[in-house]
Amino acid sequence: MTTPVLQARAADLLKAYGARRWKIATAESCTGGHVIALLTDIAGSSAVVERGFVTYSNEAKSELIGVPAELIAAHGAVSEPVARAMSEGALVHSRADVAVGITGIAGPGGGTAAKPVGLVHFALSVKGRPTFALERRYGDLGREAVRRSAVEDALGLLEKALAD
Repeated sequence: MTTPVLQARAADLLKAYGARRWKIATAESCTGGHVIALLTDIAGSSAVVERGFVTYSNEAKSELIGVPAELIAAHGAVSEPVARAMSEGALVHSRADVAVGITGIAGPGGGTAAKPVGLVHFALSVKGRPTFALERRYGDLGREAVRRSAVEDALGLLEKALAD
């Protein structure tokens, strides 16, 4: 899943975050920890990466990062409110300055008409700022392609935190 382009983006992010002395946390579901793995593949990442939560199950979302079970029941795990709660929960349950939450349907199964394969919700939380949410509908590209696209968009959100 890692490409030279993604590695370069991750290295640039780590340098920029390091310069600001910001720490990153992730709350990942459909990406299964690929964002945090990409970041920690780079030597020196421990200066920036605070922690990563792989909250694949609904129970993990609730137990590890405080996503209310009622919120999941009302909106489904793959939803904007849950993505927001994931990134906000990652901030609360870490010492990070910036957190990204990712929840989606990578496929090949699990999709519905309302929530098709390829639907991914993201949220970016930065201390002292409102949480930003993003929805992507990549389509049924195959599991690996959906996950790779989600990692790319997660990096884009971490880059956005630096620009805002």
